[in-house]
Amino acid sequence: MRQAGCTLVVTALVLGLTSAPGFAERNLVPTLDRSFNVCPDRPAEPVWMQEIPLRQAYQRVLVQDIYRAQNLERVVESGNCDCETRFPSWDAAEAVFREVHASDERWEMLEASDAYNRRANEVRLEAKAICEAAGNW
Repeated sequence: MRQAGCTLVVTALVLGLTSAPGFAERNLVPTLDRSFNVCPDRPAEPVWMQEIPLRQAYQRVLVQDIYRAQNLERVVESGNCDCETRFPSWDAAEAVFREVHASDERWEMLEASDAYNRRANEVRLEAKAICEAAGNW
């Protein structure tokens, strides 16, 4: 009898511990709406980027990488991190993509993404300091 009672307690404990995370996960509702704590009125990505087929997602990533590098460099060059400087329209990044990379092969775009990421990372800490001082990081 004692062993049955102990088994019942262990079973209840195991069920209680394994069901708790499931309950917590149910409270997390993913959303596709993007909201930002810093510069919430950022311009949206161009529609063509949002609708790009999955097999060509590397093109979208390249434009995002160009945008990030340009913006961090702009913050450092100007010493200013207002929202318009940090998150301008996508026009300049799109222009670079269309003029320089649009006819590239996939592997060339991947290499270009890597180069833009290196450029962004080179100025990231300096841009972060400027933006933290402005309350925009």
